[in-house]
Amino acid sequence: MKHEKHSRFAYQAVYGYLLELIAQMAPGSYCKLPSLRDVAQRLNVSISTVQYAYSLLEHEGRVQSVPKSGYFACGPDTGIRTGAAGDLLHDLQHHANRPRMLVLSSGRGPTLPSLEATLLGMERQLLRQYPRPVANVHPCGELELRTVLAARYTRSAQLYWSAEDVYLAGDLRALVDMLVAALELRGCKVLVTTPCSWRLLRILQSAGLQVVELPLGDRGEVDLEQLAAVLSAESVRLVMLASHLNCPQGSVMSDEQRHGIARLLDHQGVWLLENDLDAEWCFERPRQCLRELVDPQRLLIMSSLERTVGAEAPYAYLLSRNCQAQLQREFLARGFRLPPLRQQAVARLYAKGRIDVHLEQLRLYLRESVACLHRQMQVQLGGQLKFQMPAGGATVWAQAQAPLDTRALFHRLLKQGLVIAPGELFSLQGHYRQHMRLGWPSRQQGDLQQGLSVLHEELRRAQKTSR
Repeated sequence: MKHEKHSRFAYQAVYGYLLELIAQMAPGSYCKLPSLRDVAQRLNVSISTVQYAYSLLEHEGRVQSVPKSGYFACGPDTGIRTGAAGDLLHDLQHHANRPRMLVLSSGRGPTLPSLEATLLGMERQLLRQYPRPVANVHPCGELELRTVLAARYTRSAQLYWSAEDVYLAGDLRALVDMLVAALELRGCKVLVTTPCSWRLLRILQSAGLQVVELPLGDRGEVDLEQLAAVLSAESVRLVMLASHLNCPQGSVMSDEQRHGIARLLDHQGVWLLENDLDAEWCFERPRQCLRELVDPQRLLIMSSLERTVGAEAPYAYLLSRNCQAQLQREFLARGFRLPPLRQQAVARLYAKGRIDVHLEQLRLYLRESVACLHRQMQVQLGGQLKFQMPAGGATVWAQAQAPLDTRALFHRLLKQGLVIAPGELFSLQGHYRQHMRLGWPSRQQGDLQQGLSVLHEELRRAQKTSR
């Protein structure tokens, strides 16, 4: 028998519970709610009490009863909301995930070809071929995958890697936290070129690092004199530089710049953290990487499998030929337990060349998509924004030709159902207020033309107002 000591008010508790379920639904969605019996069992009340609460909600128009199907409700109102204290990143992420919003801010490009189905198929094949009980999981990752990654990064007899130099973590945040602890960098300064991924900037900051920003030139060049001055004056312990592609700018470094930076880093004795996250999205592979020019004993390489394999393999990895004892100690202490079968499946895809074929197709797809985006922007926004064809990635980095408040523009566009990425998000110090990142929407080409047309009109109004 159900215990209903306060049965007179039980329906009110059920009513509140159902309201919370509705509030947690995806905005704009239409979903089925739990049955009378399910709610009664969860809350330990009678079915009649649940039925009364549902009837109240139906009378208020919050739920709809469908014969032989149950109760349904719409998700919460999708009206424009802004984060507390003008949190621009919160607003962007909130509205980019809402239905019926046209998103021109994504850095992932149009619907990209994915390896996830191939990965899961390989995992099932391994499970059939090698059924075995769960063995001891290596804290630094599966040997097979670490061996494959080490081989991919080996370039010469002077710069080679072994499986012992490779460390796998569950994601990028966990990897950076582990690295900071192993090298005792908490509270130290890290030099980062900007604009830089807002996710990466905030991961570094949350790991306890003091981020010192070095702005890139319009074509991705580093001011070597400014770099030398910062390294001398700021007591920088770590410098993070892109291996090939500077995102979101879409630029690449010249060979002359690489040699100049390598000389400065060796002279100052600073650790280089080479950011290899976007390297596979570069349309043309450079002849030489910065990692080949610096002291390998002060070199760290960081990347993630998510960019190449997909969300089913979000693992981040680090390559380091130094500090093995400290790094292994941190991995043991944190007890990472990554799925061994999933790691083996990724390793087999690398070994069979499936990932390389996928990446070739992906780069071709991205190049064509970004070229189309660039052409459309030239037609509709060429008189209002300055931009150039990127050397890789899925977006175009643009700068307003006239003074512009991109934060205000961002919020005006939200009211019209359009999402862009304001440039100041790509700097912790609020730089790039005249810039924005634009990408291909996840839907059809007509949506791109519509979105650029809306942006053109808003830019025109903003320029008129500023005169």
